[in-house]
Amino acid sequence: MNLLVETVRSWLDDACVTVTGFHHRLTDDHFHDQHVPPLRKLRDLLSGADLPWELVEAAADVCFTGESATQTEARLAPLRELWEIAQTAPAAAVSSDALPSVARELLEAKDRTIAAYQEIDRARQAFQASEHGRLQALQMATMVFVLLGQAQATIADLKRRADGLQIAVPPAPAQLAAVEQHLDRAVVQEHDLRSELGRAEQERDTAQQVADHAARRIQQLERELSQFRVEAGQPYEAPAALDALPVVREADMPAGNAAVDQIEQALGKVRSVLDREHEAVREAADSVGWRPASDDGVVVAGEVLATGEGLSRTTADNPSGDTAAFVERSGQAGADRVRYVGAATRRIARGIDHDEIVLGLCRATVPTFADAILVYLRDPLPVGDERPTGPVIFRLHRTDSIPEEPDTISARPPTQPNPGPEMTVSAKVRPGGPLAEVLRGVRPQYGDGQTARSALAELLGPNIRLPDGHRVILAPLCGRRRVIGTTVYVRRADRPAFEPDDLLVGAQLAAHTALSVEKAALRGREADAVDMLQRTMLPLYLPQPAGVQLDSRYLPAANTARVGGDWYDAFPLPGSRVALAIGDVMGRSMTAAAVMGQLRVMTKALAGEGRPPQEVLRGLDRTALELGDEALATFLFAVYDPIADRVTIANAGHLPPVMLHPGGRTEVLRVPTGAPIGVGGVDFEAVELDAPAGATLLLYTDGLVESRIRDVWTGIEQLRERLTQVGRLTGPSAPSLEALFDEVLDMLDPGDRDDDIALLAARFDGVPDRKP
Repeated sequence: MNLLVETVRSWLDDACVTVTGFHHRLTDDHFHDQHVPPLRKLRDLLSGADLPWELVEAAADVCFTGESATQTEARLAPLRELWEIAQTAPAAAVSSDALPSVARELLEAKDRTIAAYQEIDRARQAFQASEHGRLQALQMATMVFVLLGQAQATIADLKRRADGLQIAVPPAPAQLAAVEQHLDRAVVQEHDLRSELGRAEQERDTAQQVADHAARRIQQLERELSQFRVEAGQPYEAPAALDALPVVREADMPAGNAAVDQIEQALGKVRSVLDREHEAVREAADSVGWRPASDDGVVVAGEVLATGEGLSRTTADNPSGDTAAFVERSGQAGADRVRYVGAATRRIARGIDHDEIVLGLCRATVPTFADAILVYLRDPLPVGDERPTGPVIFRLHRTDSIPEEPDTISARPPTQPNPGPEMTVSAKVRPGGPLAEVLRGVRPQYGDGQTARSALAELLGPNIRLPDGHRVILAPLCGRRRVIGTTVYVRRADRPAFEPDDLLVGAQLAAHTALSVEKAALRGREADAVDMLQRTMLPLYLPQPAGVQLDSRYLPAANTARVGGDWYDAFPLPGSRVALAIGDVMGRSMTAAAVMGQLRVMTKALAGEGRPPQEVLRGLDRTALELGDEALATFLFAVYDPIADRVTIANAGHLPPVMLHPGGRTEVLRVPTGAPIGVGGVDFEAVELDAPAGATLLLYTDGLVESRIRDVWTGIEQLRERLTQVGRLTGPSAPSLEALFDEVLDMLDPGDRDDDIALLAARFDGVPDRKP
């Protein structure tokens, strides 16, 4: 059997398949009981005398995928003979029933002790592998952090070169194209570096949790082993402490202004290391049974386990009483910076407009990174690719600080958005001046240099002074193509001075803020354009044909939401009929507003040809398919005939209309739901319903009945109840449509406006003189 086990293990080694990888490739079809054994059981089977034949066949299936069935049978034939001989050999073990009770207990204790030692050995190996992975991930995170700063410096340099070539005389289009190509590649690299930085942080945290889990497992096994020895009357000897892990050699990092090729090569090394360590940590986690959702206690990276026996720490580099040495060896300070930048950039990215973005920067900076911050933005703020003319003016947008003694920069109250008259609220950047020179360099600078001091004096003006001993970093806010502002980080004299790595931190915060502000400005301009487009496409007034009263109400979403595609329309048709239409284009963009306008025009054209409502929906569906995949909309189209007192309704995925009858009875009309416009290949149906004189038909969009705190059907039921109450209160005299809208909108809470709301109401009067 030993020869058979060695043969199977050699297959796995030759095929470069680990035990964990072998376990992942096994399927239920490999086993007669249709059940893959757990990883721990698989390890025991591959190292013991109970190796089943089906596992040998599975190993051949995994390791020799290119062989034919004949070749596999020839390979397995001699091994089958060995396996059968091992199965028929007489058992050497003595039945436990034939042993005295004392001997049986000794054998059981021996088996438990051996199993505990084997488990401890596996847990120690898992601990060392995961701790090694943690250190590697930590170093990779630090390396990527440095590379990210170099990539941003490369991007800034390429942008300056591109700007210079654009105004060069004579023009150099070939050189400009080459620089722009390198710039695009560098931007992609920056995005990849950010992704790898997040991945390295995740791998580090996972490896730390696996190491802590393995450490706790070792402690538990050592306590069990101690108990076994106490029960057997043997003194307990704690196993030797874990050997110190080798210090991972720091990878070679590109220095200076790294070229794009150097960053690409270093990024490849980072990915290779993270891939290798991810597989090792995953195998270690499987060997000790760790899962991400484990409930065995909160894991804190680097936490010392308080115990009096066995393993006393979770990392080999974490001796008690030597915290400074541990921080220096493990790079904890660098990890703290990486964690802080990640948390700060996430806080900055949560902002919707530039006010919230700058506020997020201030809150993330003070007091963790600096004691005070001033944020200047260009006024007016350039948007997109527009090239502003005139002088460059920076306006103080927001400050934040820890209050200290009066008459200093930190004496300002925190987060005051509108500085008082005692502070310079704007600064004009003089061409060729020190501030222009610092902004042209893009990179953050310490405030103690001659140029930086002059630039600060020009920026802050005569009414703000920096007390002696205060440390300053001046970090320009550089967007995609231009500098849009600058930040000033200030530390008091009693706080440690800024370090070189803090320049990278300041650059990261400034870069994230600048890009977020530019995106917010673009979103704001797009939202304004969409809002204007949408309002021009909605009807300015509704017609008032005979036999029906019409009214409408449109409420845009809250200011924090983007403009949607809600719309409505009503127009007369031949034969005294009236068309009612309401829809909601999916999406919140310029495209949604454009689709809304085209659907509105097509609705009038198709209905004007005399087509019934279901045919109008089919025509709109074909039109939406031609407009592209983004042209999806819910739509409800109704035609009221005042002569017959009937209304014909066709629906394309929109919410059902509600009808208020005279006397207060309210019903949600049962109309076919249908598929939204733009799905294609779907047939639409129409229903014809009674429309008695005095009844009111209300069409609406989902913003009225659906929100984050209320599902759509609950909202529809609330709407029906509200209309019933209004109808009973007014009695036979129905309320005006304007008053009806007010009552309906009162059902919304103040924070319940997540989407646009469009309302269209039609009160049926009929034609009184249609009968003699």
